[in-house]
Amino acid sequence: MDQTRRMKELVQLLNQASKAYYQEDREIMSNLEYDRLYDELLELEKQTGTVLANSPTVHVGYEAVNELPKEAHESPMLSLDKTKDVEVLREFIGNQKCLLSWKMDGLTIVLTYRDGSLEKAVTRGNGTIGEVVTNNARVFENIPLKIPFQGELVLRGEAIITYSDFERINEEIEDVDAKYKNPRNLCSGSVRQLNNEITANRHVRFMAFTLVRAEGEDFGNSVEHQMVWLQRQGFETVEYRVVTGETLDEAMEYFSSQVAKNDFPSDGLVAVYDDIAYGESLGATAKFPRNSFAFKWADEQKETRLLEIEWSPSRTGLINPIAVFEPVELEGTTVSRASVHNISIMKSLELGIGDRIQVYKANMIIPQIAENLTRSGVKDIPETCPACKGPTRIQMVNDVETLYCTNPECPAKAIKTFTLFVSRDAMNIDGLSQATLEKFIGHGFLQDFGDIFELDRYREQIIGMDGFGEKSYENLWQSIQNARHTVLWRVIYGLGILNIGLANAKMICREFDYDLDRIRHATVEELTGIDGIGEVIGQSLVRYFGDEKNNRKVDHLMKHLLLEKPEESADRQKLAGLTFVITGSLEHFSNRSEMKNQIEALGGKVTGSVTRKTSYLINNDTASSSSKNRKAAELGIPVISEEEFLNMLQE
Repeated sequence: MDQTRRMKELVQLLNQASKAYYQEDREIMSNLEYDRLYDELLELEKQTGTVLANSPTVHVGYEAVNELPKEAHESPMLSLDKTKDVEVLREFIGNQKCLLSWKMDGLTIVLTYRDGSLEKAVTRGNGTIGEVVTNNARVFENIPLKIPFQGELVLRGEAIITYSDFERINEEIEDVDAKYKNPRNLCSGSVRQLNNEITANRHVRFMAFTLVRAEGEDFGNSVEHQMVWLQRQGFETVEYRVVTGETLDEAMEYFSSQVAKNDFPSDGLVAVYDDIAYGESLGATAKFPRNSFAFKWADEQKETRLLEIEWSPSRTGLINPIAVFEPVELEGTTVSRASVHNISIMKSLELGIGDRIQVYKANMIIPQIAENLTRSGVKDIPETCPACKGPTRIQMVNDVETLYCTNPECPAKAIKTFTLFVSRDAMNIDGLSQATLEKFIGHGFLQDFGDIFELDRYREQIIGMDGFGEKSYENLWQSIQNARHTVLWRVIYGLGILNIGLANAKMICREFDYDLDRIRHATVEELTGIDGIGEVIGQSLVRYFGDEKNNRKVDHLMKHLLLEKPEESADRQKLAGLTFVITGSLEHFSNRSEMKNQIEALGGKVTGSVTRKTSYLINNDTASSSSKNRKAAELGIPVISEEEFLNMLQE
């Protein structure tokens, strides 16, 4: 193939992949494939001496969007030359003293301080023009708003979100398709919000890695002195080790053993010369500075055999292909499954059952297929959905072939309702995570809620599933048995009836004396006669029980349940007529949900925002300047601590 034509193809492929990943938060090729194509393009550019105007080897990062003000950087922010070979890194270090640190996988930010205060924060953007995100930076978890140094300070660092915060945020998102793909994408969206309250709730952290300029300060020509000085100013800096070519192996051993333990995302290491003058004297290429070098982990690859393609239906009807292969050890763990993402990737790999494939963990974490060695070809794309046996259809979405279930009644599309049904405030069934529910629905085990209590029919299949075993099954089955003994309001809430929340379910059950038959036949007039129940809620309940299919599902469910009538306490209406808003951290209650349940059990109501109807705002930091506290002050609503709330219950 003509070299120039191949270069044009590569530029188009790589730019499409970058746009999808950085601007649209989706992935159309693996990191390994991107690196392979990038290296091929780089080699062709060296051979031909030609670099196309839109080549990703020249332009770096994402293009700034219009929602935030743009600002040009004083000097271009270049990317780093990189290698996966330790010996190439050792050659770069030579006999120089270097700082070796984590290459953080987040969003690069430039901070400017003047007179001891944060003046400006700008994203890297495309390396030349970034986005001004100063308001958002002010609410980063660990950023100093004021520092001892009074001159002009410019520094660079990485905004990141930890894995634990990433998982916490994703757990709070019920819609499986709305969950974030990785911490980097979540961080990018969080930093670039127009409302910095959202940024604050995401717990973004800032890790400083380069001091650009500190007016009038002498650092003894040492990058390490700069890092220590930044720490004294209150900045959290990236962890580093001082190395030379001779001591590199010991540091590499530490970093490679630590990477899997870290709570923060990292995609490699960075080496920078400690001698500032020496590093600056080397200058830069059009794309890379010569004073620093990046090391990316060489992905450990193992050969194995593809056993099957498991098709996993989702709430939107999308059916995702998952490769199941003979187990292999990768980066210290046993791996037997990897997402293939879509049919287009399957076809590019010519993936067929029995093929010999090479697998790896992207960034030492996410299992991926690197290559198919035998390429027997894609066969047997299912014509029916594994969850409902309804017809499937291949659709082209954003130039990618994907498989969809066309049945609007498919139970996989009701994953959100199943997730609600098993949640702690509803039936409280431990062991049925959203991922497990997706598996069970995908295998056709669950059509309605009653099927959960009949899962023993599939005992052997469940024990043989990836991630399950005898012990896991027994624990799950015991949790299901425990859930059979419940109260009616948990059932009503768990059914997922439109507009029926936990508090409403409790009020309705109390009013009808915990009699399901009376609730089923209640009229809108009877329901709206309950204090706190309006026309919309009343119509939702009547409409739900007016559907014969819903009644059949409820009948099936009730065959498996033993309802208990709650004992009515004498002071259960102590908080009747009062509306509370809960904010901030709690000390006496384990979480807000527990406190909410307590308030509702005593006849009160809990809402999410402060309005004129709010009776009390509960916040242990009563003097806080948060938006809720300010709103409460404007409306004259009392702000009370958790302790004051508990005292209220004792009165």
